Order: sequence, then structure tokens, then C-alpha cells
Amino acid sequence: MKSLDYTFEEMLAAVPKEIQEEVNLEFDVSNRVYQFMQAKGITKKELAGALGKRPSEITKWLSGQHNFTLRTIAMFTAFFGQTIIQTIK
Repeated sequence: MKSLDYTFEEMLAAVPKEIQEEVNLEFDVSNRVYQFMQAKGITKKELAGALGKRPSEITKWLSGQHNFTLRTIAMFTAFFGQTIIQTIK
């Protein structure tokens, strides 16, 4: 009988590396946004109001399962005054 952990590892190994990297980046961005929210002491509702978005959209962003656009990342950077992701120049 296989353990649940072993089955999960088998499933993960079947996921293409580029998909794994995409998911990692999505979580990294959402974690960074959450950290900035905590540092500013703002709630999802307050962030939604400041950005002209619905609170449900903020919840989706923070779930780590959202494919962020560069526009959204730029909006976060402008709002928080801090870089969400860095590129090499």
C-alpha cells in the first residue's frame, strides 16, 4: 500500500518544471503582497478600496493561485512604494 506522501511526490514529479516554477512565482508574489499589507497594517478590504478592486479579487490574488500580469505587479509596486519583483538591469 502506498502512503499519501509517496503518491503526492509521484504526482509532483509528473508536473512539468515550467509549471512548477510558475506556481512558485505566483506564491512568491502573493506572499510579498501579503507581507507589505501587514507592514502597512491594511486589510484586504482596505487594499481593495485603495486599488479600486473588489475584496474577492484581493482574496484571489493572495491565494497564490493567480497568474499576475505585469500591470498588476506594477500597480502593487506603485501602491506600496516597494518592488514586488526585481529584474536585472
